[in-house]
Amino acid sequence: MSKTIIVTGSTDGIGKITALSFAEKGYTVYVHGRNDVKVETVVSEIKTTTNNQNINGLVADFSDLKAVSEMAEKIRKEVPKIDILINNAGIFKSQTPVNKDGLDIRMVVNYLAPYVLTNAILSNINISEAPRIINVSSAAQAPVSEAVLKGKEYQSENSTYAQSKLALTMWSLNLAKQEPNITVIAVNPGSLLNTKMANEAYGQHWSPAEKGVDILVDLALSEHYKNDSGKYFDNDKGDPKGHFSNAHPDAYDDAKISKLISWSTELV
Repeated sequence: MSKTIIVTGSTDGIGKITALSFAEKGYTVYVHGRNDVKVETVVSEIKTTTNNQNINGLVADFSDLKAVSEMAEKIRKEVPKIDILINNAGIFKSQTPVNKDGLDIRMVVNYLAPYVLTNAILSNINISEAPRIINVSSAAQAPVSEAVLKGKEYQSENSTYAQSKLALTMWSLNLAKQEPNITVIAVNPGSLLNTKMANEAYGQHWSPAEKGVDILVDLALSEHYKNDSGKYFDNDKGDPKGHFSNAHPDAYDDAKISKLISWSTELV
């Protein structure tokens, strides 16, 4: 069955290889990046490599929530049915730690941008017969500070990255309850995969990027996971593939989730 798939942050790293894998299977794929030229280059490369011409580009700087909203509007108009959305775009290190609104860039790119994008295109996703949203989390998860989320306090890269990934996970599990027709899964694709982000952040890697790609493709397509909405998959817990596990306790705390959603709504 033909599927339309959007993969954010797919001009390099596991996002790019994941988009390529979907293209090889003959699906319609939307590649996203923040740079026009790079997106066009990757779209062309995937078309040539796979001989699949149903590859399209989406451009938005995810540190700019207005740009995210504009991209969402374009998707709403031009992509009537979305079968799979993979919120993969992420950032750890950045030369500019805050965006133009004074918000920590990790919080914006890793959490607020997918929050804004996904909520804006839910109607298009719900048209699909068996829609899925796969949110790329991390083993690094830390309690979310309202002050950090709202840009009133700045902490270390490690701290804000971990907070952004827990925020994404909390929202994912809540979204699964709000949207019973959509299978929503949060996933740690594997720690220190061989990607630019991990190598820039830590100067090393533990596993090949393909470990993360394989689980993203599996979670997105396999019938095996169609009844696993609202769960967290930890790809560190197993070799070659992990299993569903418990995320940070805050991901199951209704009061904390309610506060997070309230703060997020205020911000966006």
